Amino acid sequence: MAMKAKEVVEIIPPKNIFVGNPHAPVTLMEFGEYENEDCAKANEVVKKLLEEFGDKLKFNFRHFPLTQIHQRSMKAGEASVAAAQDGKFWEMHNLLFKNRRQLGTISLKLYSKEAGVNNKAFLNQMVDGTFGWQVRGDLMEGMNKGIKKIPAFFINDEMYTGKPTFEEMKKAITLAFKKIKSKAPVKQRA
Repeated sequence: MAMKAKEVVEIIPPKNIFVGNPHAPVTLMEFGEYENEDCAKANEVVKKLLEEFGDKLKFNFRHFPLTQIHQRSMKAGEASVAAAQDGKFWEMHNLLFKNRRQLGTISLKLYSKEAGVNNKAFLNQMVDGTFGWQVRGDLMEGMNKGIKKIPAFFINDEMYTGKPTFEEMKKAITLAFKKIKSKAPVKQRA
């Protein structure tokens, strides 16, 4: 009896999911979770920063679920990764923050429909923990980077230590642009 080969599904990891210009000179990366009030506030700041800097900034959200405080943060992170497989990460990301007090598995399924996810296996994937390894991978990377509290931001891979306010982060991103310009090679005249 011949065994049917199991289909290998390529999962898009969170580290490869960006909003903004993929060739932007500055990358803003956040480690956070969907039940945390400070992360929800930071999400609004990030939206303003993306609007302010336009094509010069790209943003990457990474998962750092504080499961001892927020029991549903892990599944919410998994739901956003599941939505990413359908190209709907950012729609789901924003819905999860908007509904951060209602992140049960059935609610996650409803949000996936609202976000435009067409995956009929979504609920089974949540129950089976299909995307748990991606969320845990983000958590481990964050721990390796020295994250102690969230939201935690990195600007071009350097930890941002200021307050997650629009004005403070705008200054830090502007400084990152200046660093890039000062490192740019000077064109020589012939």
